[in-house]
Amino acid sequence: MRATLRWAHSDLRTHRGEALFLVLATAGIVVSLLLATALFGYATNPWQRVFAESRGAHVWIHTSESAKVGRLTGLDGVDSVAGPYSTASATLASRGTRAAVELRATPDRPTVGRPLITSGRWLNTRTPDGVVLESSLARTLLAEPGDSLTLPGTGRTVTVLGVADAAEPRYHAGERPGLVWALPSAVPHPTGRVIGLRLTDPADTDYVVQRAVTVLGAGAVGEVSTWQQARAEAQGDYRLLGQVLGLFGLGALIAAGLAVHGAIATRIRGHLRDISVLKAIGFTPGQVVRVFLSQHLAYALLGAVAAAALTETLGSRFPGGLGDAVAVWQGLPGYTAALFAVPVGAVLFIGATTGLAAWRAGRVPPVPGVRPVAARGERVPGGVRAVPGARAVSLPGGQLSGLSRRALGTRLSPALVLGWHTVVSRRLRSVTTVARLALPLLLIVVAMSAWTTIDRFHSSPERIGLPAALTVHANDGLSERGTRALLDRDPQVAAAYPGLEVAALVPGQTATIALRGLGTRQDPYPYALAEGRPARGDDEAVAGQGLLDLLDVRIGDWVRLTVGDQPQILHIVGRSIEPENAGRVVSTSLDTLRQNDPRLTPTLYQVRLRPGADPHAVAARLTAAGHGRLDVHAVTNPADGLSPLRGVVAGLIAVLALIGLIELLTAIGGTVREGERDLLALKAIGLSPRQITAITVTASGCTALAAALVGTALGTPLAHWLINAQGSSSGIGSGIAQAPSPALLVLLGAAAVLGATGLAALPAARAARRRLADTLSAVA
Repeated sequence: MRATLRWAHSDLRTHRGEALFLVLATAGIVVSLLLATALFGYATNPWQRVFAESRGAHVWIHTSESAKVGRLTGLDGVDSVAGPYSTASATLASRGTRAAVELRATPDRPTVGRPLITSGRWLNTRTPDGVVLESSLARTLLAEPGDSLTLPGTGRTVTVLGVADAAEPRYHAGERPGLVWALPSAVPHPTGRVIGLRLTDPADTDYVVQRAVTVLGAGAVGEVSTWQQARAEAQGDYRLLGQVLGLFGLGALIAAGLAVHGAIATRIRGHLRDISVLKAIGFTPGQVVRVFLSQHLAYALLGAVAAAALTETLGSRFPGGLGDAVAVWQGLPGYTAALFAVPVGAVLFIGATTGLAAWRAGRVPPVPGVRPVAARGERVPGGVRAVPGARAVSLPGGQLSGLSRRALGTRLSPALVLGWHTVVSRRLRSVTTVARLALPLLLIVVAMSAWTTIDRFHSSPERIGLPAALTVHANDGLSERGTRALLDRDPQVAAAYPGLEVAALVPGQTATIALRGLGTRQDPYPYALAEGRPARGDDEAVAGQGLLDLLDVRIGDWVRLTVGDQPQILHIVGRSIEPENAGRVVSTSLDTLRQNDPRLTPTLYQVRLRPGADPHAVAARLTAAGHGRLDVHAVTNPADGLSPLRGVVAGLIAVLALIGLIELLTAIGGTVREGERDLLALKAIGLSPRQITAITVTASGCTALAAALVGTALGTPLAHWLINAQGSSSGIGSGIAQAPSPALLVLLGAAAVLGATGLAALPAARAARRRLADTLSAVA
């Protein structure tokens, strides 16, 4: 045991840099996996907790005021109901911020869909104008208990009594109104009703919705929202961040395992004599295996423990949503188990790859093998005849191929030819080295593609379905002509597209989707199309991927939607990229909707700004020009929630680069050790130490170049597939992936090649200038 520890300590002193890199790479990988676990937990558990504690309703149905919603209490599969409650649409303003809201008349605190008070208190009759705000709405309005909010255009004010969490769809500016609970006296003029259904079996959601719409009548149903939609909205971008971290963490773990395996295999080939000596002095094969296995398990364990300690102590201080996710995750029941299981799993995986290579070390015979010697008169590699009694020497990689001989016959440098020949002749070893080095480079290309796609969301929002920068809603006191005049008067407004958005029942009446009419045939709205063509003719429309999946239809099909009592039959001629409403959107022109119902008038305007215009400045200017009659919101870019992903991607690239560096050092070390045996032959044919150094440098550069080409060739289509698959699963649709620029890919390949040649230069130069006695010892 003492001899084993002494040998391991001596080996550690010889390979300090390699040990440090392995510890850092393991730490980076485990941190990535722990953050992925935290983001998954943060995305799922908070909403699930709110739903369970509030006894949330699985279905919320908005109806007309005259609908007989009491009939729904006796439906099969309905366990209990929330409400019905009277509702009214309104606008709240606070500190210069306005938000569209739904006032819900709630006489008593509900038992189903019970709001969970996070600050303040519940409604009471002593404060008849008091309200409770849903938490996401309160954050938007910067409102706290005790604040007074105004209802523009009415002269009324309300007092915030409390803020509450609810397991219902959250507020989204310009897309979904915020939820406000108020006493019936604060909702004097209701315009609709809402009822929540808690089901005995959540799997029957579609069936119950269909039965409810049949009982009430399609004309009485305004909108239907389900618990699946609310959960998906709550998970939002954090689930995507978790998926990205998990994917790259697992890929980096595999790359690190392969790098460790390659490092041990290379060291075994370079230390065959040392291993044979160990066995000759009494080491058993099991002891040799344990030496290599314990060393690398110690490195992996040190890195894993450091990563767990870093996440435990500093995880909640990470910037942005990552810190919030870790803080919430640390309070969840499964936190301790995950903090233990993830590092242990990473260490065991690295141990498994290490054990396979260490097993090969245990099979090394006590007497090292002798290199084959050519028989009398036989031609040895390099074209020199074997001399009786003399040891055969060979050029790197063995006998030169015909192509290599012809290249040497030209004026091409012998060092370049022999370096290339070294890589080509050792095919199996070179292929495995290229594969191990190509894996981290492939993952770096995927990470760069993710970064470029996020930049595309910010720099070219019109290409991902967001051509408009502002959404404008006009009050009833402002006519359509007056609204257009206000918008056209602003010098930074490039175009304003009138439109409306309504909730429509899908065929089968199991859900509602968004039906939009934007632009006119003379001035069509510039949708971002991924497939098909724009909707130009009568009854033509484009749809998002989420709707195509929901209805199981394709481009060219006809769909029948129901808005109130009015059917809308539309021909899907294209697929648009839809970042809103999970892609469950059908879009056509306002003229098409007016053909079926001439009474329809625009309720909103999508405003496209001139290049360089500041959306927030223009929004403030339009709000002031409208004198309180315009409700202007900047369009939310889905990439805003992915801002933490940039830091994540940068960290992953650093970890992958570290793994690639380990693999490069391993490959260079193996090339240098094997080149020591060829020094006699190279010096015998007249090569100088500089030329011998250039052979090793060229071999390393060729290996890195091949790995860069393979990583780029495979990484680019893989990144497109992964990003587009994520877009399709989220409802946005494929067609959003953006590959890095060719210059950036060339820069990555050049960095890999230059790094390999630079790292190889020093050890190759030292080996080329070794003394003759050392060279003979290495050959022996």
